[in-house]
Amino acid sequence: MTITQLVENQHEIGDEQQAQPPPPPQEEEEDLSDECKKLLLSLPKERGWRTPYLYWFQNFWCQPKEIQAIISCQKHLQAQDTDIVLSTIPKSGTTWLKALAFAVVHRKHFDMKKNHPLMTSNPHNLVPFLEYKLYANRDRSPDLSRLPQPGLVGTHMPYSALPDSVKESGCRVVYICRNPFDTFVYQWHFLMKVRPETVAPLSIEEAFDMYCKGVIGFGPYWAHMLGYWKESTERPHKVLFLKYEEMKVEPSLNLRKLAEFLGYPFSLEEEREGVVDEITRLCSFENMNELEVNKSGKAILDFGNENLFRKGEVGDWVNHLTPLMVERLTQVMEEKLGGSGLTFKLFSKEKNKAQTNKERKE
Repeated sequence: MTITQLVENQHEIGDEQQAQPPPPPQEEEEDLSDECKKLLLSLPKERGWRTPYLYWFQNFWCQPKEIQAIISCQKHLQAQDTDIVLSTIPKSGTTWLKALAFAVVHRKHFDMKKNHPLMTSNPHNLVPFLEYKLYANRDRSPDLSRLPQPGLVGTHMPYSALPDSVKESGCRVVYICRNPFDTFVYQWHFLMKVRPETVAPLSIEEAFDMYCKGVIGFGPYWAHMLGYWKESTERPHKVLFLKYEEMKVEPSLNLRKLAEFLGYPFSLEEEREGVVDEITRLCSFENMNELEVNKSGKAILDFGNENLFRKGEVGDWVNHLTPLMVERLTQVMEEKLGGSGLTFKLFSKEKNKAQTNKERKE
């Protein structure tokens, strides 16, 4: 199947339920199997951000439908050595990473200046989520052989929850993380926009307290990040760990790193022809945000595409977090990441910003 055919027929691969809006929270369990309903009764739960509850499942917080899809994925996915899994915690550069990876592996098939799939399809349609699309239908598993090769899929699952076939095969995993300050702010803005009216809103103070305790979808944040960081240090051929802030500063350098890791390095001829710059421009926040396809429609469940793009900035948290909030989250990150080798590299600049912001407000 060609990529064009996939774009035209993508709703046929495991996401028939997207044609109808999701049920209100009180009816959410109607879409769950009896097995999953029974499981939920045994799991600890906390108040959710956009659903009534988040459940503690396999050592991370998750929503009921996600749990059901993840179990199905773990049971049935048979990853191939050529597959590529793109993983993130929500609102940390997911859409951008999907666009870049798709453009890299399929760059020989399309003219990036016209008729490129990214100009007419949202990245989440081109790189489907395992838990939100491919395994979201409880009645059947998808036929992944129909996906263009190499198999390119996305997930928010922690590394520990990935199917065994992903961890044991030769398939590659790419992870992108974002500083916890911006990640929180973007998650709060996004989830308050997409929450059903039947779910009470969270104030930013309430949400922040939950976030610092680790209660966020697929969180705790620090555990999610450390799982992939550990694998990237022990098996760098298996997991590539990217940092959102570094990608914003040096997009071309990190794009080359991504292409090399995926097995699609840029040739000298492509470098001379400016292919790296073309992909960087095509997948930039400014360009993606202006495309009509990203201003309407729904690529992920009932989430409007327009809600997937906010600002794409680094450091927007200074406009939302108080000095005390920044101090608390900084302490949490230092405690949880201490000794990992990751703390200073990622967050030293954020701590300096926090101090400057505190002094400015005082």
